[in-house]
Amino acid sequence: MLRGLYRVEDEEKDKKCAMKKVFHLCHSSKEEVMFRNHEDYIWGFNCYALALYKTESWSLADAHMSNHRHLVVQTEAPEKLMLLNRLAYTRHMNTKYQRKGPLGENGYFSIELEGIYHLLAAISYTLRNALHHGVAPTPFAYPHSSANVIFQSQLGKPSEPQLLDKRNQHRYVGRNVDIPDEYEMHKSGLFLRKNVTAVKQVELLYGTPKNYLFYMNRPSDERWIEEQKEDNSCSTPITLDQIERGVLLTPNDYMLRNERGRSDYKRITDIELCEEIDRIVISHFKVPSIYCLSYSNKQELFCMMKELHHASDEQLRRCLAMDYMR
Repeated sequence: MLRGLYRVEDEEKDKKCAMKKVFHLCHSSKEEVMFRNHEDYIWGFNCYALALYKTESWSLADAHMSNHRHLVVQTEAPEKLMLLNRLAYTRHMNTKYQRKGPLGENGYFSIELEGIYHLLAAISYTLRNALHHGVAPTPFAYPHSSANVIFQSQLGKPSEPQLLDKRNQHRYVGRNVDIPDEYEMHKSGLFLRKNVTAVKQVELLYGTPKNYLFYMNRPSDERWIEEQKEDNSCSTPITLDQIERGVLLTPNDYMLRNERGRSDYKRITDIELCEEIDRIVISHFKVPSIYCLSYSNKQELFCMMKELHHASDEQLRRCLAMDYMR
């Protein structure tokens, strides 16, 4: 437990946060993508934000990827938080796509974080997740993580977003959902990450914007492990391999290659592939979603997308939900 680590301007917030444990949580989906378009990412984060509120928790970092999500959370109820998050988002997916059943793996990966350097490593690896998976050249180029709310003004990033009127917020969370008064929503429908992220605490950990940039760009090597030994903690050191243990979807050497900038950013991403598939499903096959398509039609699409984009079999199978059973 990290006692006395956090100093924030708001005394009430400080009291709520100071004694809570910190966890790295990861939930993955091997058989199908979790987010098929940008609207799904919005709903996914909003469900997470509301689960944080209901469990009196705070986010320290988040990264929502197409088939998994990493969360570093200060909470007393990690199980309840994950349950609320998953149930709410699964409800959205099942309603929107006429889908049935749970979404993703039955369980989730969880590790308690003890010590400043363990926490720094977990937050840094979470924010660098898009870089490691080869979908963005820097952590700041990926829109579905909290990387851009840390030292926002000092790094010259826009901090005055256009907000959606409170009366229209239910379009992005559901009709019968209680929305906290302090939650602001961007005109895109996304709750502002700064409302649910303990920004001041995270900035205190990194110390300066320059040090934050250093952590966002430093290579994954033994120095991370040596640094964490200074915590005098019994916890296992946080490494790229360890933090991805809950995913088991991407080889470690592939992620290290991406970290060095050797990824092919011209290749089609999961979200681009899903959006193209969904357009064809509606226009050509005349069904509302990929989940309403027969397996033979999915095989037809598989061959079509393979020829057009040279996507891997693994990527095509998850974007086409080939292994999903109604």
